[in-house]
Amino acid sequence: MSVLLHILKRRLETRDTKRPLAELRELALEQEAPRDFRAALRLDHAVAVIAEIKFRSPSEGELRSGRDVGEIAAAYTRAGARALSVLTEVNAFDGKLGDVRLAKAASDLPVLRKDFLWDEYDVTATRAAGADALLLIAKMLSREQLSELCACADALGLGVLLELHDEDDLQKTEGLRGVAWGVNHRDLMTLEIDLQRSRDLFTLIPDGEIKVAESGLRTLRDLEEMRERGANAVLIGTAFMKAPDPGRALTEFFL
Repeated sequence: MSVLLHILKRRLETRDTKRPLAELRELALEQEAPRDFRAALRLDHAVAVIAEIKFRSPSEGELRSGRDVGEIAAAYTRAGARALSVLTEVNAFDGKLGDVRLAKAASDLPVLRKDFLWDEYDVTATRAAGADALLLIAKMLSREQLSELCACADALGLGVLLELHDEDDLQKTEGLRGVAWGVNHRDLMTLEIDLQRSRDLFTLIPDGEIKVAESGLRTLRDLEEMRERGANAVLIGTAFMKAPDPGRALTEFFL
């Protein structure tokens, strides 16, 4: 079984769905107005950084032993991040949905929930947790699911980062608009990194759309290369979270 399918299977087996969907909807609609994720990534002459909070990954193991979510969120904000990504998947990433609210309380930046989201329940729970945006992974969703989940997110005011890995993913998303387009350099079947992915796929995404490069980015040179390819933003987590001070690591990333 591929890494992606294993994570998804475990997540669906262990996720908490005890709260009724109707109750979740009410809670989602009670949240404060969402912060504009897509607008935060539009900079005139620079690439925006979405700084990620995660404590473990399948490829690297434990990244950080503490759970200082609020401190990291505040440090990323001071260091110049334009948005925050919070990894909430429990089994492979040691995440918690409650970390979204902790990050949001410590920062005025838009907060993206990054997880292996599957259905309307997941989308509604994301907004109920206070997130401003969510990740949808085209590789694991059908065309019908993508359309339905984007519509659900839009109805709740959630921004969407729609993640692609290849041209087959892009074909599934034809006609979808109002999203940010992510290209993940990591193969979710093997966990290998291929920085060529964004070079190939960014050229196929229409001009004027927000393009985000994800995974495998560690240096200012990587940032510049993504900018040359047309990226509006990069999403970086591991390189920062492995550092003793993630906020300082982000500050030094710009030097």
